[in-house]
Amino acid sequence: MRAKRKQITMASNEAAEVKEEEEEEEREDATMAKLGSYGGEVRLVVDGEESAAEEIMLLWGIQQPTLSKPNSFVSQSSLKLSIDSCGHSLSILQSPSSLGTPGVTGSVMWDSGIVLGKFLEHSVDSGMLVLQGKKIVELGSGCGLVGCIAALLGGEVILTDLPDRLRLLRKNIEANMKQFCLRGSVTATELIWGDDADPELVKPMPDYVLGSDVVYSEGAVEDLLETLGQLCGPNTTIFLAGELRNDAILEYFLEAAMNKFRIGRIDQNLWHPDYRSNRVVLYVLVKK
Repeated sequence: MRAKRKQITMASNEAAEVKEEEEEEEREDATMAKLGSYGGEVRLVVDGEESAAEEIMLLWGIQQPTLSKPNSFVSQSSLKLSIDSCGHSLSILQSPSSLGTPGVTGSVMWDSGIVLGKFLEHSVDSGMLVLQGKKIVELGSGCGLVGCIAALLGGEVILTDLPDRLRLLRKNIEANMKQFCLRGSVTATELIWGDDADPELVKPMPDYVLGSDVVYSEGAVEDLLETLGQLCGPNTTIFLAGELRNDAILEYFLEAAMNKFRIGRIDQNLWHPDYRSNRVVLYVLVKK
């Protein structure tokens, strides 16, 4: 009798464990979905009062960014960064001397820009993304690498930044894009976040909006979201890559962005296999 009761108890425990595993799988499936024009499944940042805080805790717990080496793919003290992309060798000019100027971060490359550019290349190569003939606007283009890669992938790309950043941006377009027979096109224009966007940026609405390292201060979040709202129609897909430096600023951005956008985090197994970093996060956003 005791043996029979023990068998029943073990069977009940096993059934409970199976049910728990099935429920966990259902919860996991519920948080995975495709967003916008990206073909891969992303991990949704689900709306809720504490969802932004939970995303930050999960992100820092999984990736532990402070334990990873910064600037794995860049050298910010160099005047030039060389990288191969789309069968071409790109040579991106940098201005390290400008890095000490308060508020100036776009004068050199950051890992997030490399990760985003190579993610686009990998996604096109793997059939997850189509950029050929698509209108693409990049925010805070800085040195211009991401937008140049998007143009090599066939996009009709408009790079944007503050007026005093355009000189370096245009030099890099001239140095890299003029020598290739582009599948797409690339131009640069000024854009101040929060201001009304020029008609060329919104007529027609972009198919894609790109940004790397654009979430860097709480003070810029409101203007950034205002500009993203202007640039995004119902069929626009946003890709944002960022360096994991300040959890409070990222949480602030996610909390505010959830009011207007559905947000998904792209797992690293979908990034370019040679360009992954635990100090970088990659999100996809679409307008609600």
